[in-house]
Amino acid sequence: MKSVEIDQMSLEGCVREAQRDRVIIKRGGKPVALIIGVEGLDEEQLELGSSDQFWTMIGQRRSERTMSRAELEQKIRAEEDQQVGHACPPE
Repeated sequence: MKSVEIDQMSLEGCVREAQRDRVIIKRGGKPVALIIGVEGLDEEQLELGSSDQFWTMIGQRRSERTMSRAELEQKIRAEEDQQVGHACPPE
C-alpha cells in the first residue's frame, strides 16, 4: 500500500497508481482518503461488492444444503413430468 501527502501527487497520478496498489492520501501525516483502483470492473460489480445486503444473502446461501448436478437434473425432470400431468387436455 502506498501513502502520499495530498499535495505531493495529482489526482490522475493517484488513480493511475491505485490500479496497481491501494493509495492512502494523507494530510499533515494523517490518513484522509483511500483510493482503490477498479479498472476492469463494471458498475454492477462495484455496487454488489460493497452491498451489505448482497453479502448477507451470499452468506445465507452458502450455509444452505447444496445439490449435485445429477440431483438437480433429476429434480427438473420430476417437475417437468408433474407439469405434463397437469396440462389441459386438447379439445
